[in-house]
Amino acid sequence: MKTLGTHNYYVYILTNKYKTVLYTGVTNDLKKRLYWHQNPEAIDKSFTFRYKCFFLI
Repeated sequence: MKTLGTHNYYVYILTNKYKTVLYTGVTNDLKKRLYWHQNPEAIDKSFTFRYKCFFLI
């Protein structure tokens, strides 16, 4: 018999300083994911970097 584990996922919404752009994401480690959104390693061309979506709603 297989043991069923639990999986926790978070749906999150980020916005920019002026609250004019929304970004929705899903992750199982919210703290780590927010860190990577706010601290890109290189010049990033991602949506959140381009539109400065760093604020969690």
